[in-house]
Amino acid sequence: MNKLSRHIVLFAFALALTTHSADAARKPNFIVIFCDNLGNGDIEPFGSKIHRTPNLSRMAREGRKFTHFCVTAGVCTPSRSSIMTGCYPQRVQMHHNPRDGHVLRPVSPYGLHPDEVTIAEVLKKQGYATACVGKWHLGDQTPFLPTRQGFDEYYGVPYSDDMTEAVGIRISKRKGYDKLQGKLWPPLPLMDGEKVVEAPADRDLLTKKLNDRCLQFIEKNKDRPFFLYFPEAMPGSTSAPFASPAFKGKSKNGPWGDSIEELDWSAGRILDKLVELGIEKDTLVIWTSDNGAPLARDMTSPTRGSNLPYHGRGYTTSEGAYRMPTIMWWPGRIKAGTTCTELATTMDLLPTFAGLAGGSAPKDRIIDGHDIAPLILNQPNARTPYNAFYYYYQDQLQAVRSGPWKLFVPLKTYNRHPHFKKGQGDKPLLFHLYRDISCKENVAEKNPDVVKRLKVLASLAREDIGDKGAPGPGLRKIGRVSNPVAQVLK
Repeated sequence: MNKLSRHIVLFAFALALTTHSADAARKPNFIVIFCDNLGNGDIEPFGSKIHRTPNLSRMAREGRKFTHFCVTAGVCTPSRSSIMTGCYPQRVQMHHNPRDGHVLRPVSPYGLHPDEVTIAEVLKKQGYATACVGKWHLGDQTPFLPTRQGFDEYYGVPYSDDMTEAVGIRISKRKGYDKLQGKLWPPLPLMDGEKVVEAPADRDLLTKKLNDRCLQFIEKNKDRPFFLYFPEAMPGSTSAPFASPAFKGKSKNGPWGDSIEELDWSAGRILDKLVELGIEKDTLVIWTSDNGAPLARDMTSPTRGSNLPYHGRGYTTSEGAYRMPTIMWWPGRIKAGTTCTELATTMDLLPTFAGLAGGSAPKDRIIDGHDIAPLILNQPNARTPYNAFYYYYQDQLQAVRSGPWKLFVPLKTYNRHPHFKKGQGDKPLLFHLYRDISCKENVAEKNPDVVKRLKVLASLAREDIGDKGAPGPGLRKIGRVSNPVAQVLK
């Protein structure tokens, strides 16, 4: 080998080392796809026999399913607050307010407090580009919008797609709400940044438009670390779901199925774009939902979703409302075709992403979530970090989980309950969530020591974040403005 050849070989070797070092040092990208009201039994990887979801099946084959991944509320607003803050919604008081109840309505004076440190703000400090594309639902007033909560970009609807002008008028007439709760609801706004660009938004095209915007953001930021929070607007809330012409009428399950199959297409486009750009090994993608499906009135028809094999419907403290179909995908980092059966929650995303990015969660406040990177990466002997996990209905503690056990505590009164009927509630309900996946057998009398231990854990929550009618000392402030205005097209 002559001198020139040796120099070429040495240069190539040095370049390879430099490239490897740069790749190893690159911070991972994070994408969270957060569907709206989609239940565990709605997609093929978790048992659906009626909806075609080939892209999610691929994601599960190439990634890791989580079968005990929970949200923190059975309904939209409080559930979403936990992804942003890493906290129970009660702690940040996004679980209920006197004007809206437990879901923010249009033109509400309330929202996520600007002093809260969001997952976007944590990652932004680590040099990340950040975007929120989709349904926000943490406040539609300007101080509460994603652009004021750590996101460089926002494109989407500020609340549920069914919160339209017509529905607002109807609710106002039926319930006698004041004018801000009903008559002045604006046409559903599609926003770009802090500006309304379409009103009313075309709900048939929302999934496609949101997905297109996500792909643009990924393409634009392919050479730097980014965080994309993609809260899909579908399958939507109480009205029939919507879908674009390419999917409408194509499923075996009416509008609900059409919407689910388009959501699958949307996820597939995200994965394909990452592969096309060659950044799939640098990107952790998490696909989940904000709460369980609302279900049809007879609780068996799939026309409004399925939470099977779990018990109950969305909007409650049932397993069907809280346990979400969750898939995590990170080629080269997550072992393909694996399943995690340990408890993890949406509160864990903030501390986990912070750690993977080389930083940490805020130290000046309580963060209820934990770093679950060992569970995501399937490290040996990784176990849930939760000694206790709490199920609240608005401000009422209804259940506590520890290990395999879920205890519904005795209650004197309640507004809604997944198991107790009127006149019941004075005795505890205990379920073993691994042996009794559908929560059919109450084993409280057979396990008095377990009941006693979980009651003690329940008391710890009451002492911290409170229980019905008795707020705890661990609460922080909800955001509020004095003169809310409607977001309208100008």
